[in-house]
Amino acid sequence: MKKREPVRKKDNIIYFPELDKRLTEKGLESLQTKKYREAIIYLENAMELDPENEDILIGLVLSYFEAASYEKAKGLAKKMLLLGMGEYFQMVDIYLTILMQLHEYTEIVTTIEALLEEKEIPPERNEHFLNILQLSRRMAENVQHSDQKEELEEKANEDSERKELNLHSLNDPNEQMFLISELADKNIRPYLKEIKEYLLLDSGHPFFKTMLLNLLKDQEYDQEVTVHKFKLQNHFIPLKLPEISSQPRMEVILELLQEKLEDNDPILFQNIKSLVERHFLITYPFILEPLDPKAWAAGFHFIAFQYYGNEPECNEFTEEYNISKEELEATTNLIKEIEEISYPII
Repeated sequence: MKKREPVRKKDNIIYFPELDKRLTEKGLESLQTKKYREAIIYLENAMELDPENEDILIGLVLSYFEAASYEKAKGLAKKMLLLGMGEYFQMVDIYLTILMQLHEYTEIVTTIEALLEEKEIPPERNEHFLNILQLSRRMAENVQHSDQKEELEEKANEDSERKELNLHSLNDPNEQMFLISELADKNIRPYLKEIKEYLLLDSGHPFFKTMLLNLLKDQEYDQEVTVHKFKLQNHFIPLKLPEISSQPRMEVILELLQEKLEDNDPILFQNIKSLVERHFLITYPFILEPLDPKAWAAGFHFIAFQYYGNEPECNEFTEEYNISKEELEATTNLIKEIEEISYPII
């Protein structure tokens, strides 16, 4: 006869035998069916009963991540790493993915540098982590530029009574950027003439034009303005423009890339996502040719491979995305051109 499992008791609450197993099964099933909030409830309860069960903890980290509870996911993943729980490099990959989502690039750099210093990384995974390290250093440098904001804001406050913005006369991109951002809390109507002139300038930086358009949109400006970018010119009503973060074309491209990459290489997907978002920030509100989103998805995927130090074959991407070689070349050339423009600022 099978020996009955002893009844568990905690804080005067009696638990049914094997309740932790049933909660774990329910939680992992909810995670599999993408019911992330439900999975969290089951797995948190299971963890109370069995706090050292690695299946429960990994499932809970993934559920937190998918439910956008990134701080909780980070805290639990870090705890597991410190305690040596789970397959070590699987946990490292999960932890780095969470940090990427939180834009904590300095922590990514510190983590990977520690692994390299301790010579913990297997030879076959060395290039993988070196690529992540290189990209994260680059992103960390970009974040450091924003640390100049306070100093520049103080300077902007001294000039707050100015009658003109003099956008075209500022040589420092950071000064120009923070001058525009200073207008967020002001009525921009006194500066409309200068803003419209800048949007038409061939020499005006595309990123700053995006900031100005977004400012006009935020202040519900409902009159037509003319914008010149990338040898394109068109008329737009700022109030009717989509949000920068939810442009329909961008969302379609990200969905295509997510389907192909998120499960197999989530870190690569997050890096490509940042690349796509930067591209659409610069080109906003124009839709560049070719119009097929698959061609753009392939182009971003191709460029990301090159950033990782690879030499991808064009035919692999044209076949995978069902596009022509000419479409791939068109998108990759444009992406490279826009990256050269955006990198020093974003």
